[in-house]
Amino acid sequence: MKKFKWRLQKVLEIKKKQEQAKRAELLKNTEKLAETRSELIMQKKIMENISENIKKQNPEKRLSQQELFLKNAETNNRKIKRLTQKEKKLQQIQAKKTQEVMKLRSLKEALEKLKEKAKEKFKMQQEKLEQKASDHQAGIKFVRNKMVS
Repeated sequence: MKKFKWRLQKVLEIKKKQEQAKRAELLKNTEKLAETRSELIMQKKIMENISENIKKQNPEKRLSQQELFLKNAETNNRKIKRLTQKEKKLQQIQAKKTQEVMKLRSLKEALEKLKEKAKEKFKMQQEKLEQKASDHQAGIKFVRNKMVS
């Protein structure tokens, strides 16, 4: 029996590699997004903790610490705003990469289905050829037996 060879095998392999590469990019982006989120949460918690600590202090110490807090609050708010923007940008990138991965996956799956159908068709053709050869051999054997008898 002949070995099955599919003409689009290289295309399928390329699509698999592309999908793996896009998945790796998506994973890196997800890691960056998680890192940014944790940094953002940490900055917000720091601001809340400082604010709570200032509230708990006696009025004399509170004024000087509030003044220092307000001076640093603008810097911290800019940092939080920058992290929020970075998070939104990474979310957009992640959505785009997810779509790319899904598109490649569906294309790869379609190619795999085509391959399976082609393989089944090949098997059926080979079975038909084998059956014809077997029928031909049986016919020759029958004719020989008739001639000998």
